[in-house]
Amino acid sequence: MSSGGPYGRQGYQSNPSGYGAGGGYGAPTGGGYMAPQYGAGYGGGASYSAPTSQGSYGGDFGAYNAQESNDGGDEKAKTGKKSFAIHALNKNVYMWAGFFTASLFVYFLLSGGDFSFLMTYGAMARMFGFGILIVKTYKSQRATGVSVKSLQLYCLVFFFRLTSIIRHEGYLPYDKSGDWLYHLIEIMSLIFTSAALYGCMVPFKGTYQADMDRFGEFNVPPGAGAVYIAVPVLIISIFIHPNLNADFLSDTAWTYAMYLESMALIPQLYMFQKQTSGVVELLTAHFVAALGFGRLMEFLFWIYSYHELASSSGSRLPGYLALFSQFVQLVLMIDFFWYYYMAVKNATPLVLPQHSGMGMV
Repeated sequence: MSSGGPYGRQGYQSNPSGYGAGGGYGAPTGGGYMAPQYGAGYGGGASYSAPTSQGSYGGDFGAYNAQESNDGGDEKAKTGKKSFAIHALNKNVYMWAGFFTASLFVYFLLSGGDFSFLMTYGAMARMFGFGILIVKTYKSQRATGVSVKSLQLYCLVFFFRLTSIIRHEGYLPYDKSGDWLYHLIEIMSLIFTSAALYGCMVPFKGTYQADMDRFGEFNVPPGAGAVYIAVPVLIISIFIHPNLNADFLSDTAWTYAMYLESMALIPQLYMFQKQTSGVVELLTAHFVAALGFGRLMEFLFWIYSYHELASSSGSRLPGYLALFSQFVQLVLMIDFFWYYYMAVKNATPLVLPQHSGMGMV
């Protein structure tokens, strides 16, 4: 690719349950008692012998067997629940370890160590996120918690970006990853996104929660609310875009992908807000977190490179708008990032408040 690329100048750089009135424990006589199932109460006036041997704990959150005190039982139940949550969360966190390992491999062997690798790294995180979504959708055979509108918008993002970077080199990373790897990552991202969209709309359509994925459904056919994002962004891209390729269609297509990607997660975040339970499936949470991480990497890159995005008249407005659009997406995701971090830290399910800062409509 040309050495005059836009990024060549950048550096590297319990309480236990109570007992009814009058209840008590009799002195031990060598016998035991069979404790009630977990959560059961004790009636008034009942008397029990003290336990004399150790009981057992069965199942994930199962009942306690004979000779186990109620106090110890409550504590053991909590331990069992937390162990189950830790196992479920850690099983998915392993995917992140694999992603970061692959990132190091790509950085040292395929990038040349240039600062513009952050663009490729952001693209890798997007591809990783949609890979998680593919696993979630096809392994569980359910489309619950996934916004079809966001998938539609991301399909547009990858399609328009590819139409630009395949024809011209102006918006490619300046390091070696811009020769072919960046193209491959974007192609795989489009394939993954299209496959996820197909899964939600065809084989697993019966599990798709259309009643919650209602962003923008005003005076448009059901399911077409994404036009309220796609069309205005296209208009802005036509009038405000850089000129690195010196080609109107190519410059507009890349700019449209850049601006649209900053808005594409809004229907998904809106859907999270509308879920009555507030609980987000783990793989869906990892999917959204990966997209947010990718956007953060690109935002860091454009902080130092936005001035390269000048219009044909020399105006830096396209660069300012590109930087602002990415910042807006990160602001919209602040709530999600916080609750995602707390869920991973405390090994608990990710639960979002119904009314949070992510309400857009």
